[in-house]
Amino acid sequence: MKVSFLDLHAQYRALQPDIDRAIRAVTTRQDFVLGKDVSLFEQEFAMYCSSRYCIGVNSGTDALFLCLKALGIGPGDEVIVPVFTFIATAFVVTCTGARPVFVDIDEKTFNIDVGKIERLITKRTRAVIPVHLFGQCADMRPLNSLCRKRGLAVVEDACQAHGALYKGAPAGTMCAAGCFSFYPTKNLGGWGDGGVIVTDKEDLYKKLRMMRDCGRKSKYEHHILGFNSRLDTLQAAVLRVKLKYLNAWNEKRIEAARLYSKMVEGVPGVDVPYEVPDCRHVYHIYAIQVDNRDKVVETLHKRDIGCMVNYPIPLHLQVVYKELGYRKGDFPVAEKLSRRIISLPMHPFITKPQIEYVVKTIKNAVKEA
Repeated sequence: MKVSFLDLHAQYRALQPDIDRAIRAVTTRQDFVLGKDVSLFEQEFAMYCSSRYCIGVNSGTDALFLCLKALGIGPGDEVIVPVFTFIATAFVVTCTGARPVFVDIDEKTFNIDVGKIERLITKRTRAVIPVHLFGQCADMRPLNSLCRKRGLAVVEDACQAHGALYKGAPAGTMCAAGCFSFYPTKNLGGWGDGGVIVTDKEDLYKKLRMMRDCGRKSKYEHHILGFNSRLDTLQAAVLRVKLKYLNAWNEKRIEAARLYSKMVEGVPGVDVPYEVPDCRHVYHIYAIQVDNRDKVVETLHKRDIGCMVNYPIPLHLQVVYKELGYRKGDFPVAEKLSRRIISLPMHPFITKPQIEYVVKTIKNAVKEA
């Protein structure tokens, strides 16, 4: 049996008439940049997140970068980010001229360890970027409380958490701004790169709208230094179709995750994902931990099972950040996870027989390893 890590073909087949119709409408109108579907999608996604405003940009990375720039973060500043995440979370800090300061993660949730943040705050610290990793929100209440006390901005990296909830609050809406990616593999993915920023702050919204479009107020009237970072209309048209199905798809992911966990739990040497009580984990990634990870991955691949290893090298050990002076051993939780984690096939179209096959293979692989 072949089990794909992600099945975008099945997704397209399910939506093909609606997506094709939406694409034809854009090509008929020829409004490819900041067209009708962009403004409509911004309204619809803001409503989905229970947020006042939404600004479409060309990627989740740019969403984070523009937020930091809009908040005035630049050379001489420091921004605290988790050490176990996709490198874009740190890159955006570096690209403003500020310095990323890494913090270890919680061993159960894989999210930023809020209890380790305060000791890292200096007179140069300006912000914290919590990442809602793999579809589960970071612990935002104590984080926001700490940042209010210390006068720090918070920008949510919700690029993997479309539809996740933290004690009833939607991901991306619990601080100054939340950033989402629509890379094709996300729970809500486009047909290329794309992203948005959601915020309730009108002044920030107005500034970000100008920043994403060359800093202009009107076509040839430029008020601030801006960038060319616009969500294109074709992507917005596709995303509008898919947004209607996001909640149902997330429910299917949750069902698949619970089936995985039920079948895998209790297998010696295998740890299943932890779900925080009173929160909604939407399982962008279903990640288990195993001993002898590389041998287990090899077996899964031999059995035609599409698995991945997310973030095998924590950010502090990346060559590009050698100059920051971190060493192996500085972040033991992230380093341990990076050696044990495997991401299993997860998408709304995965079937029970496929999950059973994956789990059977894992049990045999763990036993052999």
